[in-house]
Amino acid sequence: MKYWLILIFAIGLGACQNVQKPEKPKNLIAKDKMIDVLTEAYLTNAARSINNNSILEEGIKMDSLLYSKFGIDSLQFAKSNAYYAADVNMYIDIFKEVETRLDNKVKHLDSIRNAGIKLNDSIPNRAVDEK
Repeated sequence: MKYWLILIFAIGLGACQNVQKPEKPKNLIAKDKMIDVLTEAYLTNAARSINNNSILEEGIKMDSLLYSKFGIDSLQFAKSNAYYAADVNMYIDIFKEVETRLDNKVKHLDSIRNAGIKLNDSIPNRAVDEK
């Protein structure tokens, strides 16, 4: 039994050693553009999760809109994504930048929301002070 486990472990270890990276696609999406595409993809997925019924009722194809916005197609995106994913460090860098951009959007929207709250709060105070 012990030898079978060693044999299975050795075969499993050997099978993992021949991982081939995908070839660089001819129409590779540039890294900066890929970051833009992935950022928008996360935003469209968030939109789907918040109000999916209206998107379905209108027949909006979010993926098609995303691809047409950036002038790419689904195959080009899939090949470029696989190419970048093969280099784990580069893929981590891409997603760190996506996360930074999404955090900046949240901060920007929160600042707009908070500015609106402050304006609403200050109006009644001025009316009271003027009387």
